Amino acid sequence: MIAKTKAEIDALREGGKRLARHLRILSEMVAPGVTGQQLEDRAHELVKAEGDLLAFYHHTERKGDKPYPSGLCLSVNDVIVHSPASDNGAIIHDGDVVCLDFGIKHKGLFTDHAVTVIAGTRRNPNDEELVSGTYEALAAGIAQAKVGNTTGDIGYAVQKIAEKYHFGYPKNLSGHGVGLKVHEEPHIPNFGTPGKGAKLHEGEIIAIEPMMTLGSGELFIDKDGHSYRTRDGSRTAHAEHTVLVTKNGPEILTV
Repeated sequence: MIAKTKAEIDALREGGKRLARHLRILSEMVAPGVTGQQLEDRAHELVKAEGDLLAFYHHTERKGDKPYPSGLCLSVNDVIVHSPASDNGAIIHDGDVVCLDFGIKHKGLFTDHAVTVIAGTRRNPNDEELVSGTYEALAAGIAQAKVGNTTGDIGYAVQKIAEKYHFGYPKNLSGHGVGLKVHEEPHIPNFGTPGKGAKLHEGEIIAIEPMMTLGSGELFIDKDGHSYRTRDGSRTAHAEHTVLVTKNGPEILTV
């Protein structure tokens, strides 16, 4: 989406703030013994209380797709994205690496945001490095979201951080445009070549979302048809912000 009016930008800013607040509340709930259904129920409550809509709930990407069953994606340990909190039977354990991926529709416009936290005791330094490194990659990618830069500039910045820490990164999942729809053009891979890909324009709304693993980065889709897991069972992290590209540089909306 290219936001062209003050009303559109104001709605996206307000939606982003609401989404960030919801996700902070949900991430603070993450603790040993908490279930996916509890988090899903709370997500519904938070969004309904403010008169907005859940972006992912019953979403279909293409005609004929089975509607997504959950409002919240809850991906734990070797699951990197898209696991439905309402259906995956997840019970969080001490030391789990937990990603919450969430979106809302406010005044007709979508924002998207993801965080990764470690539940309870931080047992493994590798897990801590994985999470902090993924956020470092997110910051590096956002820094390249400038008018005239390209999706390749963003992807290259993310890739360099992955290589710095020797993380795996999936090649078949990416960031994306957002705003009028949950997923729009352009695709924003977490790897790339500077100067290549789609050029970024003033007013463009994009979701930048590094996804990292402690293993190879090779994935498969679980039998539920939604959850992407690592083939080698390695742990994963995922961080995402919705960003407005402005003439003065990137503006993070989901804060």
